[in-house]
Amino acid sequence: MRRPVLVGVVLSVLVAVAVIIDLWARVRPSQTPERFGFGTPATTEEIRQSDTDVTPDGGGLPHDSGTVSQGEAIYRLRCSACHGVTGTEGPFDRLVGREPGDSFDFGRDPNFLGKRTIGNYWPYATTLYDYVHRAMPFDAPGSLSSNEVYGVVAYLLYRNQIVPENAVMNDRTLPLVRMPARDRFVVDNRGGGRRVR
Repeated sequence: MRRPVLVGVVLSVLVAVAVIIDLWARVRPSQTPERFGFGTPATTEEIRQSDTDVTPDGGGLPHDSGTVSQGEAIYRLRCSACHGVTGTEGPFDRLVGREPGDSFDFGRDPNFLGKRTIGNYWPYATTLYDYVHRAMPFDAPGSLSSNEVYGVVAYLLYRNQIVPENAVMNDRTLPLVRMPARDRFVVDNRGGGRRVR
């Protein structure tokens, strides 16, 4: 008979503690201030400077240009230490390679994940520009000018046998580049909001 009484007392104490904690949280004022008192609202110019995304259709690309030969020089100077002289050696990701070609089962077989390259995996040349512009080189992301980024992208597309050696990449030509892996991706056509499929 002592055990049920003890269980009842313990449960009563736990319920009482839970009620006290709930009431205390409701009546005490919030410790979080409405404003923290530092920072300033972003100006229109600051927002414009940070709005640098490039879409698959080429929206947001700057009106500059770069060639394969210009890109090769920049690649050797700024990219080869991480990706190798030809883009295949590493120590970081391989950038160049079309194999295993059309049979590349990257979406189903995890053994292929380390074999993804610009030439066999990347769906849009325009988003390659966006990635290089924002995230490369690794030791100084965003430090390349738009002309330099266009050049590096032209060089990488050439090394992957996607564009000819005399290619010039700019805001008009880059969106026209058809990447080998474009049709391997499923377009996300969900409407969003309340009506997400």
